[in-house]
Amino acid sequence: ILGVVFAVFGSIFAEDVLYLMNASPEVIETGLGYTRLLFISSPSIILLFTLSGALRGAGDASKAMWSLGIANIINIILDIYLIWYAEIGVVGAAIATSIGRTIGVFIQLYFLSRANGNVKMTMAQFKPNFEIIKTLLGLASGSAGQFIIASASWVFLARILSGFGSDVVAGYTIAIRIIVFTILPAWGMANAAATLVGQNLGAKQPEQAEKSAWRAALYNMFFLLIVGIIFYIFAPDFIALFNPKPEVVKIGVQCLQILCLGYLFYGHGMVLAQALNGAGDTKSPTYINLICFWAIEIPLAYFLAKTLNWGPLGVFASIAISESILAILAIFVFRRGKWKTIEV
Repeated sequence: ILGVVFAVFGSIFAEDVLYLMNASPEVIETGLGYTRLLFISSPSIILLFTLSGALRGAGDASKAMWSLGIANIINIILDIYLIWYAEIGVVGAAIATSIGRTIGVFIQLYFLSRANGNVKMTMAQFKPNFEIIKTLLGLASGSAGQFIIASASWVFLARILSGFGSDVVAGYTIAIRIIVFTILPAWGMANAAATLVGQNLGAKQPEQAEKSAWRAALYNMFFLLIVGIIFYIFAPDFIALFNPKPEVVKIGVQCLQILCLGYLFYGHGMVLAQALNGAGDTKSPTYINLICFWAIEIPLAYFLAKTLNWGPLGVFASIAISESILAILAIFVFRRGKWKTIEV
């Protein structure tokens, strides 16, 4: 239902959304079809993540991985064909993404409907159970709030950067895409920690839950440390692969190297924040996100970039600073241990 609402909204107001982002007429002309198609595919996007979470929570994490892997492989293959050979351009990218995600959803539905899975979904279960719905909405509101807060902050940052020109936006976008792609294993570790915490608490083993989270955070920290070193050294080469334009490379390198400086903090922060979610304490991460992204990151980005005239450097610095503060707050809240006694 939420996916359909987003699809209708996006198909109608896609152009207005791009205008709000201060996109140039050329960008709007090029990106309108892409934006509209991705909005229309909202049901697939939402189901892909929802069903993946259901499989992970049921202990079938490998099946969730396979479904997402196949969806992305199909996406990449169709990208190459539609963008380069069929010459559809960015609209082709949107078509490829939509088809890949939809196929991923069907694969997940297949896994969830089989009798040999840890959870079996049947049509009889689609009858509304308002007690379960109420519980789900109560749990989901915190996590949804966290993503809305984080996503909105990225939108505001992109809005600030758009005032410095399209080359700055391009360099920033490339750097963020590279970071998101390589940070996915780290998010996998964070989601695994959330699952382990929830399962151990359900088994009345809070100490084991805490041990699992700290160990996952340590592994994540070492992984991101290695990635950060590689990015910092080879940033010019990575950015130039996507856009060799000197100004774009300059901005992309600046963004990539500054964000890498906070990778040690990110490794701990993302795992412990997800561990709190896994324990059912969705309020604490929501408050942490609200403080770090809206009370610190956005005002700091504007102050450094506009008031102190640091330009894009100020925006990049605000991201690294706010993410590091988020990690420190997550560690503090997790150490207090109140999450061990939350009743879901």
